[in-house]
Formats: sequence, C-alpha cells, structure tokens
Amino acid sequence: MYELMVELYPLCRSITGNEVRKTDQIISKHIPLELCEVKTGTEVFDWTIPKEWNIRDAYVIDPKGNKIIDFKKSNLHVLGYSIPVNAKISLDDLKPHLYTMPEIPDVIPYRTSYYKEQWGFCLSHNQFLKLEPGEYKVVIDSTLSDGSLTYGEYYLKGRKEDEVLISCYTCHPSLCNDNLSGVVLTTFLAKHLSKADLNYSYRFLFIPETIGAITWLSINKSKVHNIKHGLVATCLGDPGKSIYKKTLHGNDEIDRVVTNVLKNSGEPYDIIDFFPMGSDERQFCSPGFNLSVGSLMRSPYSYFKEYHTSADNLNFVQPEYLANTFSKYVHVLYVLENNKRYQNLNPKCEPQLGKRGIYSSIGGNQYVPDIQDAMIAVLILSNGDRTLLDVSEKSNLQFAIIKKAADILVKHNLLKEII
Repeated sequence: MYELMVELYPLCRSITGNEVRKTDQIISKHIPLELCEVKTGTEVFDWTIPKEWNIRDAYVIDPKGNKIIDFKKSNLHVLGYSIPVNAKISLDDLKPHLYTMPEIPDVIPYRTSYYKEQWGFCLSHNQFLKLEPGEYKVVIDSTLSDGSLTYGEYYLKGRKEDEVLISCYTCHPSLCNDNLSGVVLTTFLAKHLSKADLNYSYRFLFIPETIGAITWLSINKSKVHNIKHGLVATCLGDPGKSIYKKTLHGNDEIDRVVTNVLKNSGEPYDIIDFFPMGSDERQFCSPGFNLSVGSLMRSPYSYFKEYHTSADNLNFVQPEYLANTFSKYVHVLYVLENNKRYQNLNPKCEPQLGKRGIYSSIGGNQYVPDIQDAMIAVLILSNGDRTLLDVSEKSNLQFAIIKKAADILVKHNLLKEII
C-alpha cells in the first residue's frame, strides 16, 4: 500500500482531468477498474458536471527574477481549478490571489475553487511575509474546458445480490492521509477479497469527493437498493487511534460490527455519532437514499493539524498504520460475511460436550478455554433468531472465537445454520 502511495503522490489530482485518469490507470494494475466518463454539462440531481481541468505548469517570479513559487516542486502551490493566467502585476494586486495558513506558518495549504472561475497560489505564511514590493510575473498554464468527470468502479460478485460498498475519493493531489490512504487501502482490500469465497457482493468506488458520489448515485439509482452496508475509507494512515463515525441510523449492523471489532482489537478507539459534515457518507445517507454507510478512520478530517496542508505527506503516513487499519477493515468484513443465525439442536439444557471430545477441564486439550466458553455461549444463545454477533456481544468474546465454536458445534451435529 505504501509503495502505491509513493507512486500516486506526485500526481495533481482534482475532481476531473488527466491526472485522475492516470491515477485510475495505475490502480488498474492491481484490480480491473471499470472507468466511467460523464460529460461536462450532464445534470446529476441538483448538480451539473463541471468543465474538465488540466494543468501543465505554474509559477511566480519575483521582482529580482527568482522563481519563488513553483508548481513542479509542489502541486499544492496552485489553487485547484485555477483558470489560466499569464501576467505581470504588482504585489498589491497579487496578494488577493495568495492563500496561506498564518496559524501554521511553515506549511503550504490546500485550497480549491471548483465552481467559481478564478486563479490563485498557495504558499507558506513565512514565505508570504518575505514578499517585497515590485512587479511579479505570474503564470498558470492550465485549461478549463468541456470534457468529463472520470470515476472508477470494481464489482465483486458474491453468492448474494446484497452488497457491501467501500468508497474512497481520488480528487485530492499530494495529500497522503486525506486521501491517498483511502485509495491505496481500498485498492488492496479489493485485491484481497478478489481471492475470497464471498457471501456478499462488493462494490468499490474510486470517485471525486461530493460530485463523484452524487454522480454515481444519480447514474446508478437502480443499483442502490442492493447496498446493505458501507464504509467511506479516508484518513487511514496516520498515527492516531481508530475512530468510527456511525451511520445516520446509529445502530445498524455495520455500526455494531465495527464497534465489536474495535472493542476486541485491544487498542484505543473512539466511536462517534453521525454528523452532517465530513465526506461522502452524507451523500449515501441523504434522505432519498438513507443507506447504511459509516466511516472507519484513524484521525478524521481536521482532527490532525496536517490536514489539507503540505505536511500531510509521505512522512506523516507510515506503512505500520496502514497495515493496522487494513487489518481492521478485513476483520469488519469477516464479521459481516459470517454473521449468521444458528439453531441449537439440543435446546433442553446444555449437551455434554466432554463425551464428544470437545470440552475438557484438564489442560492439553486441542481446544483452548475460550473456545469452551464460546461453545457454551453459542449453545445457550442460539435460538434461531440471534446472530453470532449477538452472541459475541452478550458473551464478551471475540467474534472469531464465537465463529470457530459454532463451526465445531455444527460438525458435531449440535447446531445448524438458519438459511
């Protein structure tokens, strides 16, 4: 995942453009993405697909002839979606087009203007304070013209039509936690699941944030009813603890599953209620769709000071944190895949497990004590209505142990799955 992040980091992605297509092409080396192009001017609910933006170069030359701002050194230096400009202007005329973060004076901020045509540059506040009066040469070699919005999609067919949605966004340029971490984790999660025997079907979306989710929902209204669970993958590679933002409903199966996984991880975590701002969960959870989509993150959005700045770089995100989050996503999907209902076939008191060789009070048996406790829990609680997640929650035992216990009991004809 980290190697893919390094490869994608230099690309100047936006909500449209060739760098988005190049990003999708690189991802397609790992999973077979289906690419969709939606033309400029297409109406998607209350929105319209904007013009396509591409940029080749941008810079500012000071009165002494020094190139003080250079897009080729950092693509964050340019206000996203800037219209072309080639002019010589005074410092006073340049200042309204400059964006800084005085509260963090040594970083370049990330700023965009998607739906109002203007131009601008971003720079550190320390650099801004050093600008001297005089004539400045400003160049933005960009195009804003009719084209299309590009998004990628990968669908994995399971035994059921019911779907799990994993969505990430590809519109951010050189920002690692927000949101290359989501892009690379989603890519390798899809690759991992492509080799698995799946109950659910899975849909992976690589879309520009907001307008991409709106576009996909508008085009795919007939498919939405299949989505039963979903996660928006963002901010997954920083050193902070795991944080889960619940679905709008707050107690859906995906909410309980993620909570169960984090609780049993042995690591610090937080569960937070849904709030309207954030990422694309607000599109998927909007009243007209009301989908069960939450977001499993580490430090979300503006919780970390590096957010939307040049400090959200390849040093801030590290492989160990990506791997940790990947493991949690895999565990979440494992629980979803295996959260089934069972019926106790010997419901009048607990059966004698010892005579079947699956219970022992003496050490050395192949079954560890937790499995013995789990078998008792599964038998007592499996009335045909409760799921294995219910059993895990009520017994305070890890889901994986509960599942293993259920498998043993099925093998010994003490339990049957309710189809």
